[in-house]
Amino acid sequence: MILQLKNIQKSIGVEEILNDISFILEEREKAALVGINGAGKTSVFRIITRQWQPDEGVMTMSSGVTIGYLPQLAETDPNLIESIPTGNTLYDVLDAVFEPLKKIEAEIRAIEERMTTQTGQALDASMERYSTLTARFESADGYSASSRVRGVLKGLSFTEDQWKQSFAELSGGQKTRALLGRLLLESPDIMLLDEPTNHLDIESVAWLEEYLRSSKSAVILISHDRYFMDKVVTKTIEIEGKVSTVYNGNYTYFTEKKARDRALAEKQFAENQKIIKHHESVIKTLRSYSTEAAIIRAKSREKLLAKIERVEKPANDPTNMRLRLKPKITSGHDVLSVEDLSMAFGEKHLFSNVSFEVKKGDRIALIGANGIGKTTLLKILMGELTPITGRIREGVNVRHGYYDQAQDHLSEEKNIFQELADTYPRLTQTEIRTVLGAFVFIGDDVFKPISALSGGERGRVALAKIMLAGANFLILDEPTNHLDLYSKEILEEALRDFQGTLLYISHDRYFINNTANMILEMEPTGLRRYLGNYDYYMEKKAEELAMLEMEASSPDVPPINQKEEYQRKKEQDSAARRKKSQVDKLEAQIAKAEAQIADCDARLNDEAVSRDAEAAAAVYAEKINLEEELAMLYDDWESLSE
Repeated sequence: MILQLKNIQKSIGVEEILNDISFILEEREKAALVGINGAGKTSVFRIITRQWQPDEGVMTMSSGVTIGYLPQLAETDPNLIESIPTGNTLYDVLDAVFEPLKKIEAEIRAIEERMTTQTGQALDASMERYSTLTARFESADGYSASSRVRGVLKGLSFTEDQWKQSFAELSGGQKTRALLGRLLLESPDIMLLDEPTNHLDIESVAWLEEYLRSSKSAVILISHDRYFMDKVVTKTIEIEGKVSTVYNGNYTYFTEKKARDRALAEKQFAENQKIIKHHESVIKTLRSYSTEAAIIRAKSREKLLAKIERVEKPANDPTNMRLRLKPKITSGHDVLSVEDLSMAFGEKHLFSNVSFEVKKGDRIALIGANGIGKTTLLKILMGELTPITGRIREGVNVRHGYYDQAQDHLSEEKNIFQELADTYPRLTQTEIRTVLGAFVFIGDDVFKPISALSGGERGRVALAKIMLAGANFLILDEPTNHLDLYSKEILEEALRDFQGTLLYISHDRYFINNTANMILEMEPTGLRRYLGNYDYYMEKKAEELAMLEMEASSPDVPPINQKEEYQRKKEQDSAARRKKSQVDKLEAQIAKAEAQIADCDARLNDEAVSRDAEAAAAVYAEKINLEEELAMLYDDWESLSE
């Protein structure tokens, strides 16, 4: 155990922020802190870093533990920015982490120089000091310091030209990436990362995943990137209703376990209410008779009712945003044809040879490195920019709905209600309020100025406008940015149910996996198409890389042999994937059976069931069958796992 929070409570003024936060973090453990926006996640980080003191509860930390904290808006944090000397380059900022090692190395070199002329006791003292410093330098892996700096800079997608750029001249996103790189190199005992993937492209996020998984630091991260959490964390800590619940698994495990627990709690509550209402009905009927015997029986029932333990009603889902995207008209089969587009701004070339077709029902994710021109391409498709070369043709009855990442289409001088009323003047006040209510803008919230909205609120307004547009072709630029986890899942469900065509940019791989049936990877020289979701895209990329490595390592092998070897490896990989899929399926069945057995135990402990011999026997028989099924599932799982 490296860190423990126990029954932490915190209030600011009269407002309670946290009520009961308890969890343990082990050495090298990777955990995620999840919950809706405003749940108190950042407040927990402030308590761990001792910026805040809890009102009640205890925080215990192992002796000598170091903590590194990257806030969400690190580029605006004065404590972080002011710690960087004026004039430092990007490389200097990261390289400064190893300044103590450089001093040791400088002293080692000085001792080496002195020892060439020393004798006797002076030489013995120098050799002893030399041995001590060398051991310290080697244990800190000092010889690899420069290569580690370069590796982190490359991993975070900084070009070598940017390494020499002044830190002060970097953009806000670049500064945050640099501060993240510095923290990774510092390697504190505990890293607290608040939205570390916000300014990273997909390749950089994948690199960060591997870096954190192999890091010796314990990590607690706040993130809206569910794919990232699935890859990195082994523990999920949810804050809901100011109280924490710990799930020993990644994000997907957490969502599935929580859904099962909620369903079981709702079932237990319903059964408990049914029993209570039955007793209340019997008591009411008995009392209506007004006979002594009936009154005695009614009192007996009341005593029995008083002994029944009340099951607490499960809390509602943390958000009630509702989104339904329904086209007003149906487009033709051919939605969009793009031929040989190229684009540049002055001497800066973005892309060329971009050609692709969009058919009705396609769900296309456009991916590629930051700065490659993805947003520019969407603006060209929407007619906001003119390409240097190329042609765009739209199909019959195509109606756009455009979600702009920067929300430039929202009028800063208006409030939310005016934004919708002016865009859709035929709507009544009641209709506008109903739509805004579906996006959690209630009461006077509808009169908030657009200029005062948070990123998430602006996103919800833009989604409300798209819903009202009735478009059959949605073009979305980073639609999940600023949305909390629950709102993302609602958007995913709406897009899966959408009976139109979809083209979007996203860095959210979990979102891509759940909504895309085609990936377009953008490169400076064109597009590459992959027919599938993000996992399929990664599988094909791995196959392409393996083929290239095989060709590079075996230049003299005839092509036919290379092809056969590649096909053999592909079949082996496919068999391994099938086996893993079977194991995953069995593990899901095991979890389901265990949950059903737990449900049987709960029912057997229910007083109403235990008093009914027939009902108890039926539940017991069900439990026996489930335990037999579970035993067989474990046998199959062990055989496959071997």
